[in-house]
Amino acid sequence: MTNLIDPRQTLVDAVRHVAAKGLNSGTSGNISLRLDTGMLITPTGIAPDALGRASMVEMSLDGEWQGTVRPSSEWNMHAAIYRAIPEAEAIVHAHPDHCVALSCLRESIPPFHYMIASFGGDDVPCSDYAPFGTEELAQAAVRALAGRNSCLLANHGMISFGPSLAIALARTQKLETLARQYLLARSVGRPVMLTEEELGVVKTRYKTYGQQSPSDF
Repeated sequence: MTNLIDPRQTLVDAVRHVAAKGLNSGTSGNISLRLDTGMLITPTGIAPDALGRASMVEMSLDGEWQGTVRPSSEWNMHAAIYRAIPEAEAIVHAHPDHCVALSCLRESIPPFHYMIASFGGDDVPCSDYAPFGTEELAQAAVRALAGRNSCLLANHGMISFGPSLAIALARTQKLETLARQYLLARSVGRPVMLTEEELGVVKTRYKTYGQQSPSDF
């Protein structure tokens, strides 16, 4: 489980952060944290400003929970990712404008920019389409995330996971930024894609990117 002092308040703060960044509108999207017993997930149908600690739903990965607050309708997508990807400790599902636009075209984001490699591969895939809140969508997301930490969800939005909530949130913001930049580049021309060799160099450099030596502190 992600080591947080107050995971319930952390989720409340995360939902409001995502809304403030314009990555979700109204009650769309959902966020979760892995627990030893399953997961803690945001509820369905409650606006960010109305959320409180008691609004967060603790549940098993089989869909069992107690209390009167219902979990997000996308709980099974989160559960499927936690079951399939052991390193996932936090998940952010959002509907940011540019990710949604590309998902409605059912297009992956190709290697137009070196930062695409930070999502785990040579592109950011778009999943197959399935109705929201279904097991079919959960499995489509798991397939699209093979070898990746983020993907688009066809005609829907995006989803990212990480070893911490901070990293999952950062990946969400980065993916929306790259989706916007890709669409902007396409609007004025034909983006030049990085070659396999160029991406290989980027992936090698990413192995030490952003790391600090203890002697630097």
